[in-house]
Amino acid sequence: MLRPASLWHFCRRPRSARVPAENLGRREVTSGVSPRGGTSSRVLNIFDRDLKRKQKNWAAQQPETTKFDYLREEVGSRIADRVYDIPRDFPLALDLGCGRGYIAQYLNKETVGKFFQADIAENALNSLETEIPTVSVLVDEESLPFRENTFDLVVSSLSLHWVNDLPRALEQIHYVLKPDGVFIGAMFGGDTLYELRCSLQLAETEREGGFSPHISPFTAVNDLGHLLGRAGFNTLTVDTDEIQVNYPGMFELMEDLQGMGESNCSWNRKALLHRNTMLAAAAVYREMYRNEDGSVPATYQIYYMIGWKYHESQARPAKRGSATVSFGELGKINIPEGEKSQ
Repeated sequence: MLRPASLWHFCRRPRSARVPAENLGRREVTSGVSPRGGTSSRVLNIFDRDLKRKQKNWAAQQPETTKFDYLREEVGSRIADRVYDIPRDFPLALDLGCGRGYIAQYLNKETVGKFFQADIAENALNSLETEIPTVSVLVDEESLPFRENTFDLVVSSLSLHWVNDLPRALEQIHYVLKPDGVFIGAMFGGDTLYELRCSLQLAETEREGGFSPHISPFTAVNDLGHLLGRAGFNTLTVDTDEIQVNYPGMFELMEDLQGMGESNCSWNRKALLHRNTMLAAAAVYREMYRNEDGSVPATYQIYYMIGWKYHESQARPAKRGSATVSFGELGKINIPEGEKSQ
């Protein structure tokens, strides 16, 4: 179905205030999938990782795969901006869940000396293009095969929301970073695709007497800072942003999600929906959310996170009780001496 390019409209909202949470060059291809295991037995097995690999491989093989890259490229550029904000270069970096190199394409070899591009889908790794010398590694984000203190920088864009054991994944990222190394990542937030979720639930409840989850669960922003801190990161920053994309209708949105490799892979997903339910959901979506031009919006909430691995050269908070000025006197600091008593 032909979709006018004008309907692929990004509505970029201002970033919220960041909340301290507490030559293509020569490419080598290696096979580095480490054995599974080590995941805590108490971790819920929510996602079918083998299915997610198949979904991403299928998406990467489509003849017009680049037309579905708009969201990943946008978020990749925003992560690259955060890398450039750090006034240093990174001799060795890792892109975890790299896809087709959505972050690397916005970086240069003056900033990153060498990139390890890691992904669960081998077909995505075969289409990487960047001026930075690259090593492509087939890796499951849940089990990293790298040694401790290896990378100066780890980045990850829209990949970690499909990980079953997110706390352990963050711990592994911290483990492979060098001291004073930095992790910069982005993942979908809890309000992502709320329009689609609501429309499907209403239609399925009305037509089938109940509903099943059709969109995967996402991490809450309140938990993210805690997870990063528990993994060992310090000097944390977590902020949220929203990207809104307009589509001709619900079916075009779902087609694009499949083309992105973002179809649901939860174990408890429903295999399929009845045709009548799908038509009803599309009608509900249009009735509740349509724009004046007849298109429908889809909201993608993005959590951005930055965390550093401890190094003794990093600034540390002063010891408790070491303050020399009380809070009550802060307002008098810039008042001339003769006026303080007035």
